Amino acid sequence: MAANAAHISTDIPFRLDRLPWAKWHWVVVIGLGITWILDGLEVTIVGTIGPTLTSKNGLGLTPEQATAAGSFYLVGACVGALVFGYLTDKLGRKKLFLVTLTWYLVSTLLTAFAWDFWSFALFRMLAGAGIGGEYSAVNSAIDELIPSARRGVADIAINGSWWIGTLIGSLVSVPLLDGRFIPPSLGWRLAFGLGAFLAIAVLAIRRGIPESPRWLLTHGRHDEAEKIVSEIEVEVRKETGEELPRAPHKQITFDSSRKHGMLDTVVTMAKTYPQRTILVMTLMITQAFLYNAVFFTQGLTLTTFFKVAPGDVGFYIIPFAIGNFLGALILGHFFDIIGRKIMISGCYIVSGLLLILTTILFLGGSLTATSIALCWSAMFFFASAGASAAYLTVSEIFPLETRAAAIAVVYAVGTLVGGALAPVVYGHLIATKDPQMLARGWIFGAVLMIVGGIVEIVLGVDAERKSLEDIAAPLTQAA
Repeated sequence: MAANAAHISTDIPFRLDRLPWAKWHWVVVIGLGITWILDGLEVTIVGTIGPTLTSKNGLGLTPEQATAAGSFYLVGACVGALVFGYLTDKLGRKKLFLVTLTWYLVSTLLTAFAWDFWSFALFRMLAGAGIGGEYSAVNSAIDELIPSARRGVADIAINGSWWIGTLIGSLVSVPLLDGRFIPPSLGWRLAFGLGAFLAIAVLAIRRGIPESPRWLLTHGRHDEAEKIVSEIEVEVRKETGEELPRAPHKQITFDSSRKHGMLDTVVTMAKTYPQRTILVMTLMITQAFLYNAVFFTQGLTLTTFFKVAPGDVGFYIIPFAIGNFLGALILGHFFDIIGRKIMISGCYIVSGLLLILTTILFLGGSLTATSIALCWSAMFFFASAGASAAYLTVSEIFPLETRAAAIAVVYAVGTLVGGALAPVVYGHLIATKDPQMLARGWIFGAVLMIVGGIVEIVLGVDAERKSLEDIAAPLTQAA
């Protein structure tokens, strides 16, 4: 088939799906997965410096302003996801995952030089826009490059790496904020420099990751797609030292003359796949509310109700972060083996029940700072895998041409409803210093997670080990 012809018949998607796992795939995972590490680092830094920001060593913020900064970050992430998500479908995965990372780098450096609440909130919002754009561009690229048999475990583990960033943020927060090595007034500013340093390092890795061959096919660029896939096959064959599995006798025909844009995303989500849209909206809102309800205010909860010193908050987040990462790492394999519906619903419901148990123990006065950190760790062992699966689900059940935009829409709605609202609400609950008020908020978050699990049982999609084109036919697929 001639390059750039209107109709292109190809087996490229299925050749990518049948590849064995190799070092090349690890480069993709590491180079693109750094997004979640950076986001986890950002959120943890703000969570741990919350008490410092409200002191004379910080910006003199009120508790409400300290938690509201998290909402500004999430609002920025939503706007960034929508804008950059549309551009990702239009201009390509690679261009945007380079642009969004650079945007984040500059914005997080500016945060270190904030001088009052509004400057801090503005720079946080800009950094959030970069991260939001990353979610759209990176999730699209990963799913379109990873073999179908490993897509679940790869996505779950990559999304779970958010907690590596959390762990790093927790570890560095102690020497930066306890005042023994660096004045806290300087330490919280230096903490943001760490994110910029990691972003600079990963830019070099990303330059070597190719454009998605699937995206190229929808834009009539068959020769480029063929060249990239052939190079990947040579590299994988070299790294494994074995002949590649025979490609399936299967082809798909793309009509690249078919134009597509943001309106197609709306039609696809509202008319073609309305039940899938309800599913992913529910999964995203419920997990976002739970995480942001607990995690964005974790530092203030520990200092207010358990009298933990601000400089020691990071110590209690370490086991919490480990539990989250291990949950995604250990459970991720089963999403490809047992299946999406059983694993996603199970993780959501179990984590909701564990939060209810934690709340009961909290109200009974039987928890210490250490024991509540361990309870959170157990709960989020399951919640982490479930939350990661929310991103996996939205990235694989919509057509290729609308994938990034669909991710952006679901992420934005879920984050605005479940994420941007939660830190403000829970900040006010903590400010009351009434355990009963905070407990009611936790119970509400737990019930939402259980509802998310039930919706997955009813509307979940069996996408395990299937090609993306078999889960949702491309809009440019010729009849």
